Amino acid sequence: MWAYEKKLQYPINIKKRDLKMAQTILTQYGGPNGELAAALRYLNQRYTMPDDKGKALLTDIGTEELEHRCYQ
Repeated sequence: MWAYEKKLQYPINIKKRDLKMAQTILTQYGGPNGELAAALRYLNQRYTMPDDKGKALLTDIGTEELEHRCYQ
């Protein structure tokens, strides 16, 4: 059993809006060159690898990219 507690890891204090920075952050995470897109490319490419070492490597890289997306 677990309890979900929604809280920030570090306290923040936003003094003014910066829409350009917000757009840059969203592009990095979800854009065509973002970490989510990279993770999905690695994880999809693993199915075309002929050997198990290649599959394992692409799986490790893809899950590492997903880890970046989840914890930043």
